[in-house]
Amino acid sequence: MDIVNYYINGREKILARILQIDPVETLNSRRSPSPGISGGNTLAAEIKDSLNQIKSLAFTENGKVDYQKLVHDPLYQSYRELAGGLDEFDYKNLRTHDDALAFWINLYNALVIDGVIQENIQKSVTESRLGIMAFFQRAAYQVSNFRFSLTDIEHGLLRANRGFPYFPGPHFANDDPRLDAVIEPFDPRIHFALNCASNSCPPIGVYTPEKLDNQLDLATRNFIFNDLVIDQDWNTISISKIFRWYQVDFGGKKGILEFLGRYIKDSKIKLWMSDNLSSIRIQYHPYDWGLNKIQD
Repeated sequence: MDIVNYYINGREKILARILQIDPVETLNSRRSPSPGISGGNTLAAEIKDSLNQIKSLAFTENGKVDYQKLVHDPLYQSYRELAGGLDEFDYKNLRTHDDALAFWINLYNALVIDGVIQENIQKSVTESRLGIMAFFQRAAYQVSNFRFSLTDIEHGLLRANRGFPYFPGPHFANDDPRLDAVIEPFDPRIHFALNCASNSCPPIGVYTPEKLDNQLDLATRNFIFNDLVIDQDWNTISISKIFRWYQVDFGGKKGILEFLGRYIKDSKIKLWMSDNLSSIRIQYHPYDWGLNKIQD
C-alpha cells in the first residue's frame, strides 16, 4: 500500500472510531424494499418522483421544511421503502454522465432530509458534540453493497474525489471500489444544487437528467442573484462561504470572480468585475447553520 492510501484508509478508520460509526449500519439497512423495486434508471426516477412529492408536501417557497409534517406522512414512509431498495441498486446501470449526476444530487438531498428526521436533529446539523463532521459522516445509505455517507457522495463522487476541504489528499483511496462511481468531469455548479438542511444552504431542487444543464444553470444563477452583495465604492463583493471553502473548485480568487461574472445579468456590473479582477476584495457572509425548518 502506498503512503497516500495508507493515510486515507487510516484517516477513515480514525474518523469512524471517533464518530462511533458502524459500517454495516445505515439509514436504509433496516428497511425492506417495496415489492417491484428495480435497479438502473427506474429506481433513480422513482426516487426523483418521491423527492418531488416530498417537496410539494413539506417545503415552503423560501426553502423551509416542515419536518414534523413530513415524518408522519405516508409519502415519507414510501420514500423510506424506496431507499430500502438501494442496496440492490447497481449505479453502474446509470447510462450517462447526466443520469449519474442527477441521481446522486437527488439522493444526497433526500438523504439529508432522511438524516435530519432519523437522527432527530432539532436545531442544527452541527448540534452534535462532535460537530459538523458527525452528521455528514453518520448519515449514509447502503448503495450497491457499499456504504455512501453524505461526505462520500459530496466529496468523493460529486466533487470528483477532490476530498474534504480541510483534509489533505483525495477522499477515496485508489484501492477503494467506490472510485468507479466518481463523476467526471467535475461541475462546480453542484455546490448550488446540494442542500445541507441549513438556512444558508441553496434550496432543494429536484433534478432530471434530460434538463440537468439548464437546471444547474438556474440554481446557480438564482443562488448568486440572492446572495451576492456588490459595493463598487469600496471595490468589494460579499458572497457565501461556499466560495471560500471550495475556492479550489472555482480556480481561486480570479476563478471565483470569472465564475460569478458568467451568472450576473447586469452588463455594467459584469464589465466592472472584468475590469477589476485583480483589485476586487472578496468578503464572505457568516454562514447560518440553523436548521432550515418551519419555525413552531
